[in-house]
Amino acid sequence: MIEVRWHGRGGQGVVTAAKILCETALAAGKYIQAFPEYGAERMGAPIQAFSRISSNPIHLHCKVINPSMVIVLDPTLLKIINITEGMTDDGILIINTPKTPKEIREKIKLSGKKIFTVDAIQISIDTIGRPIPNTPMLGALVKATNILELDSLLEDFKSKYSSVFSSKIVEKNLAAIKKAYQEVKSE
Repeated sequence: MIEVRWHGRGGQGVVTAAKILCETALAAGKYIQAFPEYGAERMGAPIQAFSRISSNPIHLHCKVINPSMVIVLDPTLLKIINITEGMTDDGILIINTPKTPKEIREKIKLSGKKIFTVDAIQISIDTIGRPIPNTPMLGALVKATNILELDSLLEDFKSKYSSVFSSKIVEKNLAAIKKAYQEVKSE
């Protein structure tokens, strides 16, 4: 089972990203869970969301304690939250930042885990026209982990969201996913 913990702030699309990841895995025949941890959050407040993906039925019904992946949509959270808490030894960390993985490793004094970075805010501004990093982070996650195929993510996103958003908005988000997939950096 793959367990993912998402960190971000209200309004950045953290919950939606966790849901999109799981919807695509479901379409690929996997068992899934996607859920947020809500309190009295408001726009800009730190929030978490969780995703589980498995080839077998999932019987856990609690938040993710030992994630194999942590995705951070807002790099300012690195200063206020222990984002690596509970991560597995072979965990993967994906951070929205213009910094390199090496710079992040030094900043948070991390050893032993794989770090990926992508400037999802700039990508979303360039492609969508707004600083919403959730769809670019999905592109980075797919590239970093290979848990899903990029084409599957793109097709599923287009299929599910074409009835919700205009074709122009859907195409901009697809472009953001592709650009982040191409630009993610690893160490």
